[in-house]
Amino acid sequence: MIRPCFLVIDREFPGSISTRKLVIETAKFNVLTAYSGREALEVFKRFPAVDGVVLDGGIDDISAEELTEELKAIQPKIPVVVIAFPGFDGCPRADFHLESFHPAKLLETLRGLKPKESALIERHDEAISTERLS
Repeated sequence: MIRPCFLVIDREFPGSISTRKLVIETAKFNVLTAYSGREALEVFKRFPAVDGVVLDGGIDDISAEELTEELKAIQPKIPVVVIAFPGFDGCPRADFHLESFHPAKLLETLRGLKPKESALIERHDEAISTERLS
């Protein structure tokens, strides 16, 4: 089974990226991480086959809009999910906007990007659970 992989870009605050990463990995998705816009571009150039990008709108070395433009210049169809914070100016080029970090909404959005793979993962997990109960 090939699991979807997402690039998570977040400001480097203790615990913040690990929380998002943990939430996404709980859904059995793979995660690459970057702590700045520039690092994200380097990671994305090395691993352009990711299935989507989760971007903290508050990164400060490059604007979320500029980073989204640069990511889409590399891979035009890459879905970008921007997580806003109070006072965020917006990112029109992003495909999805979440008002704040709500784990359930983020997972719903990511599962919607890869519905077949998500369903396969869920069926696999159910089979394992049933196996354990037997």
